[in-house]
Amino acid sequence: MTKTTATAPVLGTRALNRATLGRQLLLRRSPLSATAAVEHLLGLQAQNVKPPYYALAARLDGFRPELLSTAMEARDVVRIVTLRSTIHTHTAEDALTLRPLVQAARDRELGQFRKGLTGVDLDRLAAISRELVEEEPRTMKQLREALLTEWPDADPFALSVAARCTLPLVQVTPRGLWGRSGQVALTTAEHWLGRPAEPAPAPDATVLRYLAAFGPASVKDMQTWAGLTRLREVFERLRPRLTVFRDENGTELFDLPDAPRPDADTPAPPRFLPEFDNLLLSHADRSRVVPADLKGRTWRGNQAYRTLLVDGFVAGLWKLEEGALTVEPFARLTRAQRDEVTAEGERMLTVMHPGEAPDVRFGTVAQP
Repeated sequence: MTKTTATAPVLGTRALNRATLGRQLLLRRSPLSATAAVEHLLGLQAQNVKPPYYALAARLDGFRPELLSTAMEARDVVRIVTLRSTIHTHTAEDALTLRPLVQAARDRELGQFRKGLTGVDLDRLAAISRELVEEEPRTMKQLREALLTEWPDADPFALSVAARCTLPLVQVTPRGLWGRSGQVALTTAEHWLGRPAEPAPAPDATVLRYLAAFGPASVKDMQTWAGLTRLREVFERLRPRLTVFRDENGTELFDLPDAPRPDADTPAPPRFLPEFDNLLLSHADRSRVVPADLKGRTWRGNQAYRTLLVDGFVAGLWKLEEGALTVEPFARLTRAQRDEVTAEGERMLTVMHPGEAPDVRFGTVAQP
């Protein structure tokens, strides 16, 4: 521990929780537009189509699913593989800048498949793939079959990974639209958005944006979020512009000097978060949101569950089947908490499924 860290103010778990919830628009719902919220949050993890919609419903005042669909149809937001090698919903601008920033991680991912790419010229593969998907959007199966005609001895899956890693491929609409989604068809971000990708930016600005959306945070926290390594020198370069804290374990945390850090006792209303919500995936140490005794309860294998926050922390699971919202708390809730959870559940159902009578039940959520 450095001398600076040893004398830095300590932020307890609840203080970190409230600060992070505030940045994540989860203490009070924000009036931001869907596109502005996606920009502030630096994207929403989106392996599945529906989670980004539920993520915004929990965070925005006046949100309706059509608002994100409209932005996607207008190509103001897109679905693309970026952070942590997973599909994210990003603004067009971030798709063209964040993807180059994390390209090194995509290159490392590709290295795991080199045995299946023996004899494959990756530059030629990228050029062929670009020509194909810019001629017309292609499914991954179509792209893989075309590449196999060039390299019949290569591993088919490795060819798919190579195309995805070497090119910024976006999923074209109607994939991703609320209630109208289709199969995945791909083209390049540049072609879909009508402008070239930006050169890989210096990470400094992204560090500052990460802190604005997820801070206070450690270097490892941001590395976990971005899927990158060796960011320590960037934080050190920015140190004169940042405020330094430490958590209860002595880990050094960085933050923007003027960023909101609400009092630890600030009320945190219940929130229903979708599977793969960025709140639960963007820190190396998730104890600011997930109590130690519940670690692992929100995942099974590589499948994330839909989670309930009570008093700012993960407190249960939920599912939506045949119009009924079933909530399974991990521990007994007070009557007041049950009433608040029910009210929030009814609100979510009204926003996401208007015209249907909201039905909130407490019970057991079957594990996927």
